[in-house]
Amino acid sequence: MAYDPGAIDATLAAAVGDEPQLIAELRESFLDSVKRCVGAMKSAETPDAWAAAALRLKGLAASFGAVRLMALAAEAVTGPAHDGAVLRRLHRAIDRL
Repeated sequence: MAYDPGAIDATLAAAVGDEPQLIAELRESFLDSVKRCVGAMKSAETPDAWAAAALRLKGLAASFGAVRLMALAAEAVTGPAHDGAVLRRLHRAIDRL
């Protein structure tokens, strides 16, 4: 799967135009939301709570064109709760954003 680190910025630019400050603020809000979703996954007490947090992450990633993050979230939804390998890959993907 291709990874395009500029997809988020392109999506934001298409939505708000050539407003670098606004794009930066929205990007930061996106990253905060992504981190909250992953935090919810880590603290999930049940497999259903894990899957729900992963679904929120998948939708968020899809909204911003973060294809790799979306694919990892989809994997988390269908895989076992608290999968350490998925969490590590999610963290790497987030670091690349």
